Amino acid sequence: MSDPTNSATDPAGARPDAETSTPPADASTDLSTALAELAELRAKNAELADLYLRAQADVQNARRRADEEIAKARKFALEAFAASLLPVADSLEAGLAVQNASTEQIREGAEATLRQLMSTLERNKVTPIAPPAGSRFDPNLHQAISMGPAEQEPNTVVSVLQKGYLLAERVLRPAMVTVAAPK
Repeated sequence: MSDPTNSATDPAGARPDAETSTPPADASTDLSTALAELAELRAKNAELADLYLRAQADVQNARRRADEEIAKARKFALEAFAASLLPVADSLEAGLAVQNASTEQIREGAEATLRQLMSTLERNKVTPIAPPAGSRFDPNLHQAISMGPAEQEPNTVVSVLQKGYLLAERVLRPAMVTVAAPK
């Protein structure tokens, strides 16, 4: 009538020969595999943390070296320019050391020293701004000191009162000029 192995009559619905509470035989190998993977991941994590700290230290060292180089560059930026001006100073001192120089000799020495100075400035990318009379007034390069009537077009340079100078295309000092007034 009723079969004891029949799952239809078993109130729990399980067969008595089926495994119900014992773990499979390879559970211990799964656990050891998981523990091995965990140890491997922990080692990899420690390695990556060490690499991260080393990279951070490298970045800080590079930043420190760059800051030191920038500080040195700022401190000694004028070194080459100052060194190129020393011969001009030497020429001036030599000219002043001559006791009985004639007016003509003083003038020749001053002109030679001025040429030397202008050559030094040019080598260091300092160029004069001296617009010729009649050239267009440029407020980026010129500073109008006065305006007056002139026999030329309005807003043009009449005369240069003081040269201006550029340093590598940047205005160090604008040229001071007189400008023709509108008619």
